Amino acid sequence: MQIKYNYTKFLLTALRMAIGWHFMFEGMSKVFIDNWSAYSYLANTTGTFSGFYQWIASSDTILKIVDLLNIYGLLLIGAALFTGFFLRLAAFAGALLLTLYYFAYPPFGDSLLILGEGHLFIVDRNFIEGIALLFILFYKDKGYAFDTVIESFKRTKTGKLSAKPEVDTHSSSRRELLKNLASLPLLGIMGWGSFQSKRKYGVDVTSGATIQLNQTSLAELKGILPKGKIGDHEITRLILGGNLIINGLAHARDLIYVKSLVKAYNSEKKIYETLILAENAGINSIDVEFQALGIISRYKKATGSKITVISHVGPWKTAKLTYIDQINQSIDLGTDILQVAGFYCDWMVRDKRIDVIEEMVFKIRSQGLPVGLAAHTIDSLVACEERGIIPDFYMITMHHDNYWSAHPRENRVLFEVDGEKYLDHNKYHDNIFCLYPEKTVEVVNRSKIPVIGFKVLAAGAIHPSDGFKWAFENGADFICVGMFDFQIVNDINICLDILGNPGNRKRKLYG
Repeated sequence: MQIKYNYTKFLLTALRMAIGWHFMFEGMSKVFIDNWSAYSYLANTTGTFSGFYQWIASSDTILKIVDLLNIYGLLLIGAALFTGFFLRLAAFAGALLLTLYYFAYPPFGDSLLILGEGHLFIVDRNFIEGIALLFILFYKDKGYAFDTVIESFKRTKTGKLSAKPEVDTHSSSRRELLKNLASLPLLGIMGWGSFQSKRKYGVDVTSGATIQLNQTSLAELKGILPKGKIGDHEITRLILGGNLIINGLAHARDLIYVKSLVKAYNSEKKIYETLILAENAGINSIDVEFQALGIISRYKKATGSKITVISHVGPWKTAKLTYIDQINQSIDLGTDILQVAGFYCDWMVRDKRIDVIEEMVFKIRSQGLPVGLAAHTIDSLVACEERGIIPDFYMITMHHDNYWSAHPRENRVLFEVDGEKYLDHNKYHDNIFCLYPEKTVEVVNRSKIPVIGFKVLAAGAIHPSDGFKWAFENGADFICVGMFDFQIVNDINICLDILGNPGNRKRKLYG
């Protein structure tokens, strides 16, 4: 007897099992993640139906139900598709679930900015799998499936099984039964393999969509960041620094690979994820260069973010725009607070061109925005104050110099930050940003306007628990810190601990 193979059945079965395995793995991976929730996914959706998804995220009760339906829906639909049990129902439910995923982040419009690999215009993985499930739903043949075994059994019981005389009906039925049940041992083998991978590596090594960073959970936040005011804007005492995540500026001294490494890590998608995490953790403001406003504007448009943007502008030698044009464009791009960039404030004072600073401050104020003066050298702010230029806030480098790479005080020179980098270990090489800490503290403590301390960690040379404490105790009202996504929650907790116990702070908290 010659056995006839139905290749259409094999291909249909392979397609169905592949989609089923994907569903199951997404479900299993969520089970393995402690306290997994769809909150972040739903809260930051874009597109026409984003209000519906964000409404779900806003209700704890509904969110818990959706989380359970998500996890066990994926598991049950996946198992049903893999084995071919309740196949039509599973195909319909799977197509419906994929439709919900598709319209949460539709692969067109603003969502293209934040979607990762596998997303093309209109067509993405959800779209392709959804079409495949609709085909399975409406196509008559089910392939080799558990449902087929049940139907064969029912026909046998009711006497409707027909057989040609030359065919051994019972042998044929047994062979079909084995084919239809072949998915069960395969499911067991694959499931055991995934379980062993989870035990060995601690993460889902098959499903890229659910790989997790080893970072502190939002659930571990110790509280809500306190806020202060700059102008009419209420901002958190901890401000996210944009240079690290957007410009790749890490001040890595003589480690020449670090800037490339940082920029490779912080892709535009990762920048969006970091900003979303920071906002969900409670940080409501970011400080960025004028050149980075484009990506922040795209992020706000794509996610509906209300993050307060502090931007710094200045007479860049290579800039195509004048500082007046930069001010106008910054406002057009949604800047909330403007300041004169730190090293340009330094250079204008050094070059005896304070009139430029005065003109910039006047121009910004005339546009109705709060204006700040930033500096790396405290003498710049003193010179502006003596000239009668009093901004709405100062932004000044604030860190001590008790760390290994700080060069000797006797070798420090005014305005050397952002200047020439020497190979002599006893001179400046991108290694210190607050040249004279005691003088900085003295000026800050007599200031009557809010002060934002930045470079408080000396570009990673000082631990946050030390740098944050020093800056706040010595007069900073806010601190601006560059953070990778995996550092955000820990940094907030450190900030909360220090603000809860101000220690030896002498100056009142402004803002």
